[in-house]
Amino acid sequence: MSVKAFRLVSAVEREMLMGDKTHINIECIECCGKNLYIGTNDCFIYHFLLDEKISTAGKITFAATKQLHKYLGFKKSVSELKAASALTRLLVLCDNTITLVNMMNLEPVPTGARIKGAVTFTLNENPVNGDPFCVEVCIISVKRRTIQVFMVFEDRVQIVKEVFTPEQPYAVAVDGHYLCLALTTQYIILNYNTGASQDLFPYCSDEKRPIVKRIGRQEFLLAGPGGLGMFATVDGISQRAPVHWSENVIGAALCFPYVVALDEEFITVHSMLDQQQKQTLPFKEGHILQDFEGRVIVATNKGVYILVPLPLEKQIQDLLASHRVEEALVLAKGARRNIPKEKFQVMYKRILQQAGFIQFAQLQFLEAKELFR
Repeated sequence: MSVKAFRLVSAVEREMLMGDKTHINIECIECCGKNLYIGTNDCFIYHFLLDEKISTAGKITFAATKQLHKYLGFKKSVSELKAASALTRLLVLCDNTITLVNMMNLEPVPTGARIKGAVTFTLNENPVNGDPFCVEVCIISVKRRTIQVFMVFEDRVQIVKEVFTPEQPYAVAVDGHYLCLALTTQYIILNYNTGASQDLFPYCSDEKRPIVKRIGRQEFLLAGPGGLGMFATVDGISQRAPVHWSENVIGAALCFPYVVALDEEFITVHSMLDQQQKQTLPFKEGHILQDFEGRVIVATNKGVYILVPLPLEKQIQDLLASHRVEEALVLAKGARRNIPKEKFQVMYKRILQQAGFIQFAQLQFLEAKELFR
Protein backbone atom coordinates (compact mmCIF):
# COMPACT_ATOMS: atom_id res chain seq x y z
CA MET A 1 0.00 0.00 0.00
CA SER A 2 1.32 3.40 -0.91
CA VAL A 3 2.21 6.39 1.20
CA LYS A 4 2.80 9.79 -0.34
CA ALA A 5 6.28 10.38 1.08
CA PHE A 6 7.74 12.54 -1.75
CA ARG A 7 6.69 14.88 -4.54
CA LEU A 8 8.80 15.16 -7.69
CA VAL A 9 9.53 18.83 -8.49
CA SER A 10 11.42 20.19 -11.50
CA ALA A 11 14.53 22.23 -10.63
CA VAL A 12 16.41 22.83 -13.89
CA GLU A 13 14.53 22.66 -17.18
CA ARG A 14 16.25 21.54 -20.35
CA GLU A 15 16.05 25.02 -21.97
CA MET A 16 17.94 26.65 -19.06
CA LEU A 17 20.86 24.31 -19.55
CA MET A 18 21.19 23.71 -23.26
CA GLY A 19 18.70 25.89 -25.14
CA ASP A 20 18.32 24.25 -28.55
CA LYS A 21 21.62 22.33 -28.42
CA THR A 22 20.28 18.77 -28.39
CA HIS A 23 23.74 17.11 -28.18
CA ILE A 24 24.37 18.36 -24.61
CA ASN A 25 23.78 15.77 -21.87
CA ILE A 26 23.97 15.96 -18.07
CA GLU A 27 26.72 13.64 -16.81
CA CYS A 28 26.90 14.50 -13.08
CA ILE A 29 25.52 16.84 -10.42
CA GLU A 30 26.56 18.27 -7.06
CA CYS A 31 24.48 20.31 -4.62
CA CYS A 32 25.89 22.26 -1.69
CA GLY A 33 23.42 24.51 0.17
CA LYS A 34 21.75 26.60 -2.54
CA ASN A 35 24.53 25.92 -5.07
CA LEU A 36 23.76 23.37 -7.77
CA TYR A 37 26.55 22.32 -10.15
CA ILE A 38 26.03 20.34 -13.34
CA GLY A 39 28.77 18.67 -15.40
CA THR A 40 28.05 17.93 -19.05
CA ASN A 41 29.31 15.64 -21.83
CA ASP A 42 30.88 18.59 -23.71
CA CYS A 43 33.21 19.43 -20.80
CA PHE A 44 31.27 22.35 -19.27
CA ILE A 45 30.36 23.02 -15.62
CA TYR A 46 27.18 25.01 -14.96
CA HIS A 47 26.52 26.77 -11.66
CA PHE A 48 22.92 27.51 -10.61
CA LEU A 49 21.47 29.03 -7.43
CA LEU A 50 18.42 27.09 -6.20
CA ASP A 51 15.72 29.14 -4.53
CA GLU A 52 13.10 27.24 -2.55
CA LYS A 53 9.61 28.78 -2.70
CA ILE A 54 6.32 27.84 -1.05
CA SER A 55 3.18 28.31 -3.12
CA THR A 56 -0.11 29.60 -1.72
CA ALA A 57 -1.28 25.96 -1.57
CA GLY A 58 1.71 25.22 0.70
CA LYS A 59 3.62 23.24 -1.95
CA ILE A 60 7.39 23.65 -2.30
CA THR A 61 8.74 24.65 -5.72
CA PHE A 62 12.24 25.57 -6.91
CA ALA A 63 13.50 28.42 -9.05
CA ALA A 64 17.01 27.94 -10.47
CA THR A 65 19.03 30.99 -11.53
CA LYS A 66 22.05 30.40 -13.73
CA GLN A 67 25.19 32.04 -12.32
CA LEU A 68 27.81 31.06 -14.89
CA HIS A 69 29.22 28.22 -16.95
CA LYS A 70 32.83 27.26 -17.60
CA TYR A 71 34.55 25.19 -20.28
CA LEU A 72 37.30 22.97 -18.85
CA GLY A 73 39.28 22.67 -22.06
CA PHE A 74 39.13 18.89 -22.62
CA LYS A 75 37.32 16.87 -25.25
CA LYS A 76 35.94 14.55 -22.56
CA SER A 77 32.83 14.52 -20.34
CA VAL A 78 32.86 15.92 -16.81
CA SER A 79 32.55 12.59 -14.94
CA GLU A 80 32.09 13.65 -11.30
CA LEU A 81 31.72 16.76 -9.14
CA LYS A 82 32.15 17.00 -5.36
CA ALA A 83 32.00 20.19 -3.28
CA ALA A 84 34.36 20.85 -0.37
CA SER A 85 32.54 23.84 1.12
CA ALA A 86 35.05 24.37 3.97
CA LEU A 87 37.69 25.06 1.30
CA THR A 88 35.25 26.80 -1.13
CA ARG A 89 36.50 24.28 -3.68
CA LEU A 90 34.78 22.08 -6.22
CA LEU A 91 36.60 18.86 -7.10
CA VAL A 92 36.09 18.07 -10.78
CA LEU A 93 36.90 14.71 -12.38
CA CYS A 94 37.49 14.91 -16.11
CA ASP A 95 39.78 12.80 -18.31
CA ASN A 96 41.07 10.81 -15.27
CA THR A 97 42.22 14.01 -13.54
CA ILE A 98 40.69 15.68 -10.47
CA THR A 99 41.07 19.47 -10.71
CA LEU A 100 40.42 21.93 -7.85
CA VAL A 101 38.30 24.90 -8.90
CA ASN A 102 36.83 27.82 -6.97
CA MET A 103 33.18 27.15 -6.07
CA MET A 104 32.09 30.68 -6.99
CA ASN A 105 33.97 31.60 -10.19
CA LEU A 106 34.83 28.02 -11.34
CA GLU A 107 38.46 29.06 -11.98
CA PRO A 108 41.16 26.43 -11.33
CA VAL A 109 43.33 27.16 -8.26
CA PRO A 110 46.44 29.23 -9.23
CA THR A 111 48.83 26.49 -8.03
CA GLY A 112 47.33 24.07 -10.56
CA ALA A 113 46.92 21.43 -7.81
CA ARG A 114 45.36 18.26 -9.18
CA ILE A 115 45.17 14.48 -8.71
CA LYS A 116 46.05 12.47 -11.80
CA GLY A 117 45.10 8.91 -12.67
CA ALA A 118 41.62 8.75 -11.05
CA VAL A 119 38.84 6.53 -12.44
CA THR A 120 36.34 7.62 -9.77
CA PHE A 121 36.55 9.26 -6.34
CA THR A 122 34.67 9.92 -3.11
CA LEU A 123 35.07 12.15 -0.05
CA ASN A 124 35.46 10.81 3.49
CA GLU A 125 32.55 12.29 5.46
CA ASN A 126 33.98 10.85 8.70
CA PRO A 127 37.60 12.00 8.25
CA VAL A 128 40.42 10.60 10.35
CA ASN A 129 42.46 13.79 10.06
CA GLY A 130 41.21 16.53 12.42
CA ASP A 131 42.12 19.50 10.18
CA PRO A 132 38.90 21.41 9.32
CA PHE A 133 40.60 23.01 6.29
CA CYS A 134 41.37 19.72 4.60
CA VAL A 135 39.19 17.05 2.97
CA GLU A 136 40.09 13.39 2.59
CA VAL A 137 39.66 12.05 -0.93
CA CYS A 138 39.70 8.38 -1.85
CA ILE A 139 40.23 7.44 -5.51
CA ILE A 140 40.12 4.27 -7.57
CA SER A 141 43.38 4.61 -9.48
CA VAL A 142 44.01 3.87 -13.16
CA LYS A 143 46.74 1.58 -11.79
CA ARG A 144 45.34 -1.93 -11.59
CA ARG A 145 43.87 -3.03 -8.22
CA THR A 146 44.87 0.20 -6.51
CA ILE A 147 43.10 2.64 -4.18
CA GLN A 148 44.79 5.92 -3.19
CA VAL A 149 43.93 8.23 -0.30
CA PHE A 150 44.75 11.95 -0.52
CA MET A 151 44.49 14.98 1.73
CA VAL A 152 43.22 17.96 -0.26
CA PHE A 153 43.85 21.50 0.97
CA GLU A 154 42.80 24.84 -0.52
CA ASP A 155 45.61 24.91 -3.08
CA ARG A 156 47.55 21.64 -2.75
CA VAL A 157 47.08 17.87 -2.56
CA GLN A 158 49.07 15.28 -0.64
CA ILE A 159 48.97 11.48 -1.01
CA VAL A 160 48.75 9.69 2.35
CA LYS A 161 48.13 6.06 1.45
CA GLU A 162 48.19 3.60 -1.42
CA VAL A 163 46.21 0.40 -0.90
CA PHE A 164 46.25 -2.74 -3.08
CA THR A 165 43.04 -4.75 -3.44
CA PRO A 166 42.60 -8.50 -4.13
CA GLU A 167 40.60 -7.79 -7.32
CA GLN A 168 39.95 -4.78 -9.52
CA PRO A 169 37.71 -2.24 -7.65
CA TYR A 170 34.74 -0.65 -9.45
CA ALA A 171 33.08 1.45 -6.72
CA VAL A 172 34.15 2.77 -3.32
CA ALA A 173 32.65 4.45 -0.25
CA VAL A 174 34.68 5.45 2.81
CA ASP A 175 34.07 6.00 6.52
CA GLY A 176 37.03 6.75 8.78
CA HIS A 177 39.73 4.16 7.97
CA TYR A 178 37.18 1.78 6.43
CA LEU A 179 36.75 1.35 2.68
CA CYS A 180 33.64 -0.41 1.36
CA LEU A 181 34.55 -1.72 -2.08
CA ALA A 182 32.77 -3.35 -5.01
CA LEU A 183 35.39 -5.64 -6.57
CA THR A 184 35.07 -7.84 -9.67
CA THR A 185 33.19 -10.66 -7.93
CA GLN A 186 32.33 -9.42 -4.41
CA TYR A 187 31.86 -6.58 -1.96
CA ILE A 188 34.43 -6.22 0.84
CA ILE A 189 35.22 -3.96 3.81
CA LEU A 190 38.90 -3.01 4.01
CA ASN A 191 40.60 -1.12 6.86
CA TYR A 192 43.31 0.81 5.03
CA ASN A 193 45.10 1.58 8.31
CA THR A 194 45.52 -2.03 9.49
CA GLY A 195 45.11 -3.85 6.16
CA ALA A 196 42.41 -6.12 7.66
CA SER A 197 39.62 -7.04 5.24
CA GLN A 198 36.20 -8.66 5.57
CA ASP A 199 34.27 -10.28 2.70
CA LEU A 200 30.62 -9.21 2.58
CA PHE A 201 28.80 -11.09 -0.22
CA PRO A 202 29.30 -12.01 -3.88
CA TYR A 203 28.14 -9.99 -6.85
CA CYS A 204 29.00 -9.98 -10.56
CA SER A 205 30.40 -6.74 -11.99
CA ASP A 206 29.79 -8.00 -15.55
CA GLU A 207 26.04 -8.27 -15.05
CA LYS A 208 25.08 -5.20 -13.04
CA ARG A 209 26.25 -1.83 -11.84
CA PRO A 210 27.52 -1.91 -8.25
CA ILE A 211 26.09 0.48 -5.67
CA VAL A 212 28.21 1.31 -2.62
CA LYS A 213 26.89 4.14 -0.48
CA ARG A 214 27.77 5.39 2.98
CA ILE A 215 24.48 6.02 4.80
CA GLY A 216 25.70 6.86 8.30
CA ARG A 217 28.50 6.38 10.75
CA GLN A 218 30.18 3.04 9.97
CA GLU A 219 27.26 1.82 7.83
CA PHE A 220 26.88 1.30 4.07
CA LEU A 221 24.09 0.47 1.61
CA LEU A 222 24.91 -1.95 -1.24
CA ALA A 223 23.14 -3.41 -4.28
CA GLY A 224 23.19 -7.11 -3.36
CA PRO A 225 22.27 -10.29 -5.26
CA GLY A 226 18.65 -10.92 -6.24
CA GLY A 227 17.74 -7.22 -6.38
CA LEU A 228 18.24 -6.72 -2.64
CA GLY A 229 19.36 -3.43 -1.10
CA MET A 230 21.67 -4.71 1.65
CA PHE A 231 22.93 -2.84 4.71
CA ALA A 232 26.40 -3.58 6.09
CA THR A 233 28.44 -2.16 8.96
CA VAL A 234 32.24 -1.84 8.99
CA ASP A 235 32.28 -5.08 11.05
CA GLY A 236 30.72 -6.89 8.11
CA ILE A 237 27.35 -7.46 9.75
CA SER A 238 23.85 -6.25 8.85
CA GLN A 239 21.78 -4.59 11.57
CA ARG A 240 18.76 -4.03 9.32
CA ALA A 241 16.73 -6.34 7.10
CA PRO A 242 17.32 -5.76 3.35
CA VAL A 243 14.89 -3.90 1.08
CA HIS A 244 13.60 -5.49 -2.15
CA TRP A 245 14.61 -3.54 -5.26
CA SER A 246 14.29 -4.39 -8.94
CA GLU A 247 17.24 -6.23 -10.51
CA ASN A 248 18.41 -3.22 -12.52
CA VAL A 249 18.79 -0.46 -9.93
CA ILE A 250 20.94 2.43 -11.20
CA GLY A 251 21.28 4.52 -8.04
CA ALA A 252 20.21 4.75 -4.40
CA ALA A 253 19.88 7.55 -1.85
CA LEU A 254 18.86 7.99 1.77
CA CYS A 255 16.36 10.42 3.23
CA PHE A 256 15.56 9.07 6.69
CA PRO A 257 13.48 7.02 7.26
CA TYR A 258 13.40 6.18 3.55
CA VAL A 259 15.72 4.50 1.07
CA VAL A 260 15.08 5.78 -2.45
CA ALA A 261 16.13 3.77 -5.52
CA LEU A 262 16.15 4.52 -9.25
CA ASP A 263 15.78 2.03 -12.10
CA GLU A 264 15.05 2.46 -15.81
CA GLU A 265 11.36 3.24 -15.31
CA PHE A 266 10.63 4.13 -11.67
CA ILE A 267 11.76 5.78 -8.47
CA THR A 268 10.88 3.48 -5.56
CA VAL A 269 10.69 4.44 -1.88
CA HIS A 270 11.21 1.87 0.89
CA SER A 271 11.03 2.42 4.64
CA MET A 272 14.12 1.56 6.69
CA LEU A 273 11.81 1.02 9.67
CA ASP A 274 9.77 -1.89 8.30
CA GLN A 275 11.46 -2.53 4.88
CA GLN A 276 8.13 -2.11 3.08
CA GLN A 277 7.83 -0.37 -0.29
CA LYS A 278 5.85 2.81 0.37
CA GLN A 279 5.77 4.73 -2.91
CA THR A 280 6.47 4.32 -6.62
CA LEU A 281 6.96 7.30 -8.93
CA PRO A 282 7.15 6.76 -12.72
CA PHE A 283 10.42 8.30 -13.98
CA LYS A 284 11.79 7.41 -17.42
CA GLU A 285 15.36 7.94 -18.65
CA GLY A 286 16.73 8.73 -15.20
CA HIS A 287 20.45 8.02 -14.78
CA ILE A 288 21.44 9.95 -11.62
CA LEU A 289 20.00 9.67 -8.10
CA GLN A 290 21.92 11.22 -5.19
CA ASP A 291 21.27 12.78 -1.80
CA PHE A 292 22.97 15.98 -0.68
CA GLU A 293 22.63 16.94 3.00
CA GLY A 294 19.22 15.24 3.08
CA ARG A 295 18.02 16.62 -0.27
CA VAL A 296 17.36 13.91 -2.88
CA ILE A 297 18.00 14.89 -6.50
CA VAL A 298 17.36 12.88 -9.68
CA ALA A 299 18.36 13.71 -13.22
CA THR A 300 17.83 12.58 -16.78
CA ASN A 301 20.25 13.52 -19.56
CA LYS A 302 18.32 16.76 -20.03
CA GLY A 303 16.79 17.90 -16.70
CA VAL A 304 17.22 17.97 -12.93
CA TYR A 305 14.43 17.22 -10.41
CA ILE A 306 14.15 17.29 -6.62
CA LEU A 307 12.25 14.78 -4.50
CA VAL A 308 10.57 16.95 -1.88
CA PRO A 309 9.62 14.99 1.27
CA LEU A 310 6.16 15.57 2.69
CA PRO A 311 6.25 16.48 6.42
CA LEU A 312 6.36 13.31 8.54
CA GLU A 313 3.33 14.47 10.57
CA LYS A 314 1.31 14.72 7.35
CA GLN A 315 2.42 11.20 6.33
CA ILE A 316 1.43 9.83 9.76
CA GLN A 317 -2.00 11.51 9.59
CA ASP A 318 -2.56 10.07 6.09
CA LEU A 319 -1.77 6.57 7.42
CA LEU A 320 -4.18 7.02 10.36
CA ALA A 321 -6.86 8.28 7.97
CA SER A 322 -6.42 4.98 6.05
CA HIS A 323 -6.66 3.05 9.38
CA ARG A 324 -3.06 1.82 8.93
CA VAL A 325 -2.36 2.09 12.64
CA GLU A 326 0.72 -0.12 12.89
CA GLU A 327 2.52 1.66 10.03
CA ALA A 328 1.63 5.05 11.50
CA LEU A 329 3.07 4.08 14.90
CA VAL A 330 6.28 2.68 13.33
CA LEU A 331 6.75 5.90 11.35
CA ALA A 332 5.98 8.05 14.41
CA LYS A 333 8.60 6.22 16.50
CA GLY A 334 11.11 6.53 13.64
CA ALA A 335 10.44 10.29 13.45
CA ARG A 336 11.89 10.75 16.95
CA ARG A 337 15.38 11.51 15.62
CA ASN A 338 14.08 14.26 13.30
CA ILE A 339 11.88 16.16 15.79
CA PRO A 340 12.83 18.04 19.01
CA LYS A 341 12.09 15.95 22.14
CA GLU A 342 9.30 18.09 23.66
CA LYS A 343 7.54 18.49 20.32
CA PHE A 344 7.88 14.76 19.65
CA GLN A 345 6.32 13.78 22.99
CA VAL A 346 3.26 16.00 22.43
CA MET A 347 2.88 14.70 18.85
CA TYR A 348 3.36 11.03 19.86
CA LYS A 349 0.75 11.19 22.65
CA ARG A 350 -1.76 12.65 20.21
CA ILE A 351 -0.99 9.91 17.64
CA LEU A 352 -1.38 7.15 20.28
CA GLN A 353 -4.75 8.65 21.22
CA GLN A 354 -5.92 8.79 17.59
CA ALA A 355 -4.70 5.23 17.01
CA GLY A 356 -6.59 4.14 20.16
CA PHE A 357 -9.86 5.55 18.86
CA ILE A 358 -9.35 3.84 15.48
CA GLN A 359 -8.79 0.46 17.19
CA PHE A 360 -11.76 1.11 19.52
CA ALA A 361 -14.04 1.80 16.55
CA GLN A 362 -12.89 -1.51 15.01
CA LEU A 363 -13.82 -3.27 18.29
CA GLN A 364 -10.14 -4.06 19.01
CA PHE A 365 -10.67 -3.23 22.67
CA LEU A 366 -7.46 -4.72 24.14
CA GLU A 367 -5.26 -2.93 21.58
CA ALA A 368 -7.20 0.31 22.12
CA LYS A 369 -6.80 0.00 25.88
CA GLU A 370 -3.00 -0.36 25.50
CA LEU A 371 -2.84 2.68 23.26
CA PHE A 372 -5.00 4.78 25.58
CA ARG A 373 -2.91 3.71 28.57
